[in-house]
Amino acid sequence: MPRLFIVATPIGNLSDISARALQTLRDCDLIARALLNHFEIDTPCVSNHQHNEENRAAPIVARMLEEDLDVALVTDAGTPCISDPGSFLAKEAAAAGIEVLAVPGPTAMASALSVSGFDT
Repeated sequence: MPRLFIVATPIGNLSDISARALQTLRDCDLIARALLNHFEIDTPCVSNHQHNEENRAAPIVARMLEEDLDVALVTDAGTPCISDPGSFLAKEAAAAGIEVLAVPGPTAMASALSVSGFDT
C-alpha cells in the first residue's frame, strides 16, 4: 500500500534536518518537490508547488496507487501543508485511502519562542 510522507525541512540552516527526514527522502520512490542537491539525494522528483498543486495532486495519487509508490512531499523550507503547498496532495491521498504520515522537523515557532525571553 502506498504512503505519503509529509516531510518537514529546515528553515535557514540545512544542518537542522532530521536523520529521519533524510532517510525518508532516500527510501521513498518519488519526491514531490526538491531541495535535495545539498544532501546528495537522487530520488526522482516531480514538481508540486503553489502554481500547479491543484492539477498535480490527482495524477500523483493515481500514480501512487498504480505503481504502489511511497512519496515524500517537501518544500524548499518548512513544513508542507502549513504555510507551504501540499494540502491538495495530502487531501487527495487521504481520500484515496493512502496513509498520510508526518515526518516532523524543527519548527521556527518553537525556536523563536525559546530565544524570545517570554515565559512560555
